[in-house]
Amino acid sequence: MNQDIFSNLPKEREEGNVEYKLKLVQPSKDRLEELASQIRYRLAEKGGEALYIIGVTDSGEPVGISDAELDLSLDNLKKAAIMAGATMSRVREAKGRDGRIIELLLRRCRDQLPIQISIVAAGQADHGKTTTVGVLVTGEKDDGDGLVMGKIARYKHEVIMRRTSSVAERVMGFDEEGTVVNYLLPSPLDEAQVYLNSCKLVSFVDIGGHERYLRTAVRGLLSYNPDYVMLVVAGNAGVSTMTREHLGIALSFKIPIFVVVTKADLAPKGVLSSVMSDLMTLLKSPGVNKIPLIAKDLDDVAISARHMGSGRVTPVFLSSNRSGDGLFLLRKFLNLLPPRLKWEAESAKPFLLYIDDRFNVPGVGLVVAGLVLQGSARVGDIVKIGPFGEGDFWSTRIKSIHAKRGVYVEKAQTGRSVTFAITDIDYNEVEKGMVMIGEELPAIAAREFEAEVFILHHPTTIRVGYEAIFHIHSIKEACRITWTSKDPLRTGDKALIRAAAVFHPIYIREGDQFLFREGRSRGIGIVTKVLQPESVRVP
Repeated sequence: MNQDIFSNLPKEREEGNVEYKLKLVQPSKDRLEELASQIRYRLAEKGGEALYIIGVTDSGEPVGISDAELDLSLDNLKKAAIMAGATMSRVREAKGRDGRIIELLLRRCRDQLPIQISIVAAGQADHGKTTTVGVLVTGEKDDGDGLVMGKIARYKHEVIMRRTSSVAERVMGFDEEGTVVNYLLPSPLDEAQVYLNSCKLVSFVDIGGHERYLRTAVRGLLSYNPDYVMLVVAGNAGVSTMTREHLGIALSFKIPIFVVVTKADLAPKGVLSSVMSDLMTLLKSPGVNKIPLIAKDLDDVAISARHMGSGRVTPVFLSSNRSGDGLFLLRKFLNLLPPRLKWEAESAKPFLLYIDDRFNVPGVGLVVAGLVLQGSARVGDIVKIGPFGEGDFWSTRIKSIHAKRGVYVEKAQTGRSVTFAITDIDYNEVEKGMVMIGEELPAIAAREFEAEVFILHHPTTIRVGYEAIFHIHSIKEACRITWTSKDPLRTGDKALIRAAAVFHPIYIREGDQFLFREGRSRGIGIVTKVLQPESVRVP
């Protein structure tokens, strides 16, 4: 047992999902009730998961306890966890001054909605993003000739070209003990069964890595509100232009990242060493400012997962999709990785969802999909959808809701990706980037807004009249700058601007973040004021 892994623990904090306990030898019934309440609080702090460390004082001193005391403590903590509706599994163990120390993962049980985290798989084309997602989801090894890619690609041309051009979502589930549910099913890609049998879901959003598909990559990064970005780098190719592009977008929106170096078995030692050196230099550079940690064992995995929320620690995993090397640690990391986004504050607000996809289902009609950003909606609710044409919003009724393919639910909750079957609207009338809103929200579309912007890169200067594609949630709209507080704008400049939608009114809110692009030009911003709202028209 490693004697150093708990040697530098900070003092226990009242907030957060980490709890220290020296021992729990003879708790009374009232004390067990208190422990159960405490567990519920810790679980709520991180969306359904908490870490308990037995054998450590509140000040963080790794004392350790005897085997007999540890067995009693684990038994009593398990009783409290059951009372709190949680399960318990071991993470790692160490030796303290007077005995053993053990770290435990407590997880909300499957009789409630599964814990969910969203991870965007980013990086250069041909570096193995889709294959890595496929190997993780199916549990199958790749043959080096597109075997796994062929099983999870959405379109025929993606299989033929071996290149992802769309945004695809694949789900990996974990049970109470941290076992991957997919591997126990007849079909590991059956999302409905994965959902129904999991306590925790990891949704991988696989985006295109070629420069020509940057618009779909940006949509994946903005419309899915990911908890993390998995940056994939090929060990035999190294850091490329799109690696830096995707990393830059993740950094711009302050999304924590972890890195998976694929094809480590194919790269000669000298090449792999050079790639790792370049990667470390990039992650430590002033503009990135990360603390890379190469994951070599379970201790590195546990430390990385715990500190991912800070955004500074960046774990790096070396793996091979053919041999399976390194994937054990990556799966353990994903099991421990906590949800980053907190949705509780948004749940009491009126319902809002940006439409990210649409389907024409035979016998059902129009089905729209997206992430519930705030509030909730139930089957039978009347909601508004738009803007259409010049800013109209139409009323529609929700016929059915599905959380994942084939899983019917009565209610769509905040932070959940869902699909809605709706009435009285045709497939061709709806576009990505429209919204569904509750009747409490004003149905107001806008053509012009004010924003604070930062120019990431522009080869020359930006002046009034400049047009670019603005990505806001799932909205993709050409906008023209009508005023700027600084003229001209160059790379690295910050300014206030006014921008107007060129073709269609859009539904935006103060505080919405966006990215705009034109050629190789890139900028980010945040909406500060919505101007000139269109008239409200709800048939």
